[in-house]
Amino acid sequence: MSDYQRTLFLHPPSVAGFDGGAGSRYQAKREIRSFWYPTWLAQPAALVPGSRLVDAPPDGLTVDDVRPLAKDYDLCVMHTSTPSFASDVRVAEALKAENPALTIGLVGAAVAVAPEASLRASAALSFVARSEFDFTILEVAQGRPFADVRGLSYRVNGHVEHTPERPPLENMDALPFVTPVYKRDLTVEHYAIGYLQHPYVSLYTGRGCRSKCTFCLWPQTVGGQRYRTRSTEHVAEEMAQAARMFPQVREFFFDDDTFTDDLPRAEAIAKRLGRLGIAWSVNAKANVPYATLKVLKDNGLRLLLVGYESGNQAILNNVKKGVRLDVARRFTRDAKSLGIAIHGTFILGLPGETRETIAETIRFATEIDPDTIQVSLAAPYPGTALYEEAQRNGWLESDELVDGAGVQVSAIGYPHLSRTEIFRSVDQFYRRFYFRPRKMLSLGAEMLRDRRVLKRRLSEGREFLKFLRAHRTPSP
Repeated sequence: MSDYQRTLFLHPPSVAGFDGGAGSRYQAKREIRSFWYPTWLAQPAALVPGSRLVDAPPDGLTVDDVRPLAKDYDLCVMHTSTPSFASDVRVAEALKAENPALTIGLVGAAVAVAPEASLRASAALSFVARSEFDFTILEVAQGRPFADVRGLSYRVNGHVEHTPERPPLENMDALPFVTPVYKRDLTVEHYAIGYLQHPYVSLYTGRGCRSKCTFCLWPQTVGGQRYRTRSTEHVAEEMAQAARMFPQVREFFFDDDTFTDDLPRAEAIAKRLGRLGIAWSVNAKANVPYATLKVLKDNGLRLLLVGYESGNQAILNNVKKGVRLDVARRFTRDAKSLGIAIHGTFILGLPGETRETIAETIRFATEIDPDTIQVSLAAPYPGTALYEEAQRNGWLESDELVDGAGVQVSAIGYPHLSRTEIFRSVDQFYRRFYFRPRKMLSLGAEMLRDRRVLKRRLSEGREFLKFLRAHRTPSP
């Protein structure tokens, strides 16, 4: 440990109402208050001996709470995002004022695509780790000269230098388990997502995604568009350990972009998890065959998080989703017939959107009827093909992805469909989906079966109605 700098990994305090932090897939206030695990920081934290991970948002920590930590460390690594960047820089400046000797670096998609501009935002920042940063941060923590660390952009003599790119990690088993870091530094009861049982634990079994969706952030910036995976044995060993570490956890979630990209591996992992007797859920594409779904369900799968995105085939083709609607319908019927719950996600405002396609997507959602849904606005994150397309066509009407309250706003507008109308359609979508007698009866029956669910859903319902009221107000 004496060979390593004293290292703090920090998810910075968030602005009011901003829930997920940089590690969430949409860095914005959701329908109900939600917190994702800081896995992207936990992974390098597991590599650096003696380090500490502090996740400020779920712990309710403010800048004044984390500022004194600066005196105890030599190095601070912060995960940032496009919506939270300005706020995160202010946190870095507060830490630097507390300890001028502290070296502060940023990681995450936002800085990976704009390292020089990010560093020029504040003199408090010493470096940016680009792309896949686990071993980049390890070498920085070992005290190596910045010039000798691949994948780094750093400030020197008033200008910014860039070292060569670090090759993507091919042996994913070289990464240590993150769950011991969770056990040491986090409070699992503070993490909640509406569609997952509480408490839950999430982690990655692989990185990257074979799909080419133009809007998806991680594969186009830090994860890559190949699915690089941990071995079945490596995953099974960590899950066996996690089950022992967290007996209170009711569900484990694998946050891989598309866990079902490799069907034989998904089945192999499922069979190992089945022996542990745990409930688990994953992200999946809406094209998994019935035979695989059955293997997953028979071995503890509870829920699939599925990105349907749109009910219009032309829009799906525009964003290179790689799924046909007829296949998605069949997949959904198969999953339901097996008793697998589905949380369906949809995006409004993608290229090709019209008033008619919004109505078409709402009809599609009510037809396939997932257990729960999430409706997001098309988010043109820098570094994505969607961002470049929006810039090229003059659709980008705002640089902001969230408002001052942390609510996602419409950044994209079209000559035939204003961004204000797209924003308001989120409220319409949710109301038409959830306020149907059939859906309300289904949710009510679920609450009556489990008092824990009843208590939780009543609280979430109040937040949800408050969220809908916000979407009746035009986005700024």
